[in-house]
Amino acid sequence: MTTTSRSIDTGTNELLCEVRDRVAIITLNRPEARNALSDHLTPALRTMIRVCGEDASIGALLITGAGTAFCSGGDVKGMGTNTNPAKAAMSSDERIADLQERQRLLTGALVAVRKPTIAALPGPAAGAGLAIAMACDIRIAAESAFLTTGYIRVALSGDYGIAWLLTRLVGTSRARELMFTGEKVDAKRAETVGLVNRVVPDASLRDEAFALAKSLAEGPAIALRYMKDNLDEALAFDFATARDHEAVRLIKSAGTADHREAVSAFIEKRKPVFGKG
Repeated sequence: MTTTSRSIDTGTNELLCEVRDRVAIITLNRPEARNALSDHLTPALRTMIRVCGEDASIGALLITGAGTAFCSGGDVKGMGTNTNPAKAAMSSDERIADLQERQRLLTGALVAVRKPTIAALPGPAAGAGLAIAMACDIRIAAESAFLTTGYIRVALSGDYGIAWLLTRLVGTSRARELMFTGEKVDAKRAETVGLVNRVVPDASLRDEAFALAKSLAEGPAIALRYMKDNLDEALAFDFATARDHEAVRLIKSAGTADHREAVSAFIEKRKPVFGKG
C-alpha cells in the first residue's frame, strides 16, 4: 500500500506538522522545555488546528510532543516577566479579553473540530497541556507518562477550559481533588479514572496512536461528524431533544454515498473506501 506524506509549514520549528495517510500529525517541538507553550509555538498550534480542521484531505488530527513530554503547559520560568511592551501596557479587562480569545482559538477550536482528534502522550501533560489533551476526543498515554493540573503549584486558578473538561471526564469530586492538590497521576491510574483511554508501552506509543488515527481518518467523515455532534449534545440537552436530533442526523447519513459504500462493502465482504466528506 502506498503511503502519502506531506509537510505543512507552521511558521516555526517549535511546531511540526506532517500529513500522512489523511492524518495530520501535529508535534509540539520544544523538547528542551518539555514542550511548554510559547509565543511562537502557541499561535502556530492555533493556526494548525484551524487549517487541519478545515482541510477536506485530512480525516483525523493526532497531536503529540517531541521527546519525552506531551506539554508541560505554560512556561513557568517566563511567568511574572512580560517582555512584550504591548501586553505589559494592557489593562486587566484587556488581559481578560486577550486570554479569552486565545483560549477560544486553541482548546475552543480543538473541541469544535468535526473530525476525530487524538492526543498521544509520550510523557507529562500538565496545566494547559493537560487541557489540550483533554480537548481531544481520545487520549493514548505511554506507560511512563503522567498528568497533572499543576496550577496550585504556581498559585493560579486554571485556564483553557480545564475545569470544564476535567469535570466531564472524571466527575465533580475527582476533578476538585485533582485541581486542589495538583498531584501527579501516573498513566495506569489515569486510565482507571478516565483521564486517558489507553496506556501502551513507551516504544509503541507513536505507532499505536497513528494506527488508530489512520483507521479513523479512513472512516466515513460525515457519519463521524454527526457522531461528534450527537456526543456533544449529550452533555447539553435533555434525552428527548438529543434523541430527536440523533434521528435527523441518522436519516441524513443514510442518504450519503458513504452509507451506500459501507453496505456494498459489507455484502461483498471487502473493506469500504469512503469519500473525503
